[in-house]
This record gives sequence, C-alpha cells and structure tokens, in this order.
Amino acid sequence: MAADLTVGHRTPDADADADDGFSMQIHRNVWLAHPAGINWRDAAWLSFGLSAHSSDLSSAHPGGLLVEVAALAFPLVHFRSEVSALAMDGWVRTEFDLPDRGFRAAFDSGTGTYRFHWGGYSDPFSDET
Repeated sequence: MAADLTVGHRTPDADADADDGFSMQIHRNVWLAHPAGINWRDAAWLSFGLSAHSSDLSSAHPGGLLVEVAALAFPLVHFRSEVSALAMDGWVRTEFDLPDRGFRAAFDSGTGTYRFHWGGYSDPFSDET
C-alpha cells in the first residue's frame, strides 16, 4: 500500500478564500482544502490524519492554517482509504516537526489483510466518546 500526497499550507486570507473553493474546518483555526473530485472516504481519512495534530497546529499558527491538498495519487491495487490518513500524518509530522501519534499499518499474514493502528484513537469514526 502506498499513496503520493501533494500538499502545501498557508495562512488563510478570508477575502481571497471566498472564491478559492471549499475548505473544511478541522479544529479552531485549522482548515483543510481537498482536491476536486476526491472520494468521500479519502477526504474523511485525510481529515482524520490532520485532526490528530490539529491542536498542536492551532497553537503554533494563531493566525490560522490552511492545508491544501493538491493531489492524492495511489495504485488501485490493494489501496484502502485509511492510507490517506497515514499519508497526511506523515506529511504533517515531517513538515511541522510534530510527534508521532502511533499511526501504523501492518500486514496480518493470518488474514491476508492490513491492520491499521491509530495510536490513542480506538475507532476514529465512532460516534461514541
């Protein structure tokens, strides 16, 4: 499993962003813009990968932070949308020198599938708190 994430970041400009397209608030002053035509599952997992670091990013960027994903490319064979979260997590940690949150994927030879581990998040999209 692999994904190639093309992403950048900047301080949001309220006047300029009005016509730039859709962006989603992840946490307080941290926003994420997805590329046009992205699958909703990939968008959700990218958002989760960013949200794991959003408190640190919000504190470090009091003027706001807009993370703009230009492209998410991956081979269709064996791809799972969860890889999007791993790609975003890796980019965020590298770009902003943030700590590892324990996101991992490991192949389970018994089931022949990958198992994803989300550090302190037991079920990222559960409505239970």
